Amino acid sequence: MFKKNLSREQLLELFNEELRNFSTETIMFHQNVAERLGLNSTDHKCLDIILRNYPMTAGKLAEMTGFTTGTVTGVIDRLEKASYVYRDKDPNDRRRVIINVHLQKVEKEILPLFASFSQSMRELFEKYNEQEIKFLFEFVARCRAILHEESKKVR
Repeated sequence: MFKKNLSREQLLELFNEELRNFSTETIMFHQNVAERLGLNSTDHKCLDIILRNYPMTAGKLAEMTGFTTGTVTGVIDRLEKASYVYRDKDPNDRRRVIINVHLQKVEKEILPLFASFSQSMRELFEKYNEQEIKFLFEFVARCRAILHEESKKVR
């Protein structure tokens, strides 16, 4: 895979380029999933956040994404129209909206789109030992934290 005798700088350049390619492929994959679901990619990824945190408030979604409350309202409107989520009033504070998920629809329409990917990733991880997986986890977690901070700077 690598040419022999590459300098550290050359390896870092190759690695950076591969990270860029990985980022692009990730975005394209999720765009294709979103289109298959009749969503845009932002709504699809917001749905992912909701799925990992529901029930949640619209304000919490705005906080987690960095989007304005107006943008989040539009996202929720579109996800509700597509029947992936529904709104409930907070029983303790009628001004707050709680976002819930239509799990049967998610299980029927979304999970099958990730079955092949999940299987391929399981097969890939079989090639690594526990120490290597811990290293990969730490690397990805650190990359995610950097992206989070850089996103805040861009906003």
